[in-house]
Amino acid sequence: MASVQEFFSKEEQKKIETAVKKAEEKTSGEIVPMVVDSSYEYPRAEMIGSGTLSLATGLIVSWAFGGESIWWFLPVFVVSYFVFQRLIRAWPALKRQLIHPDELTAEVREKALVSFVEQGLHETRDKTGILILISLFERRVQILADSGINAKVPEHTWDELVEIIVAGLKTATAGDAVCRAVERCGELLAEHFPRKADDSDELPNLIIGVE
Repeated sequence: MASVQEFFSKEEQKKIETAVKKAEEKTSGEIVPMVVDSSYEYPRAEMIGSGTLSLATGLIVSWAFGGESIWWFLPVFVVSYFVFQRLIRAWPALKRQLIHPDELTAEVREKALVSFVEQGLHETRDKTGILILISLFERRVQILADSGINAKVPEHTWDELVEIIVAGLKTATAGDAVCRAVERCGELLAEHFPRKADDSDELPNLIIGVE
């Protein structure tokens, strides 16, 4: 899996920022795409995965070579635990299999809520900030809108945008997908929040790799 700094090329980043600027020309809403490596470290998955695999390895080796001796089992268990731990950390696809999908979804949502506050999206003048969080490890997208938008736009409205970006993540066209989602977001917001004469760009147009 490419790191967050490598996920979008410089050209793709510029295209996304341009798409955000164009979308915000139609609305007073502030749209902020944000990309992170992961929303959580998931230490329990590493512990359970490493413990299970090293337990099996220790039992097999002690049974096959040590006559079921605990003095064979213990060193094999300890060494293999750290080996499997490093393997799980280095192999995201394996680590994801050790985590329940509901936990992945919950951690991405929590990351989005925390980031919404940390990045100041709750401080826009008309409460019209929107965060589009893309969490690469989880392969999930979470969209959060501030209270001004939620009062007029139902939350399920953003499902369409999430589907666009998730499809892009699966087909290696994430850059174009984010641009399409941002454009559609601008269209949805323009209906309820047309741009005002004194509007200013209050938030970043793209955030990459902030933990």
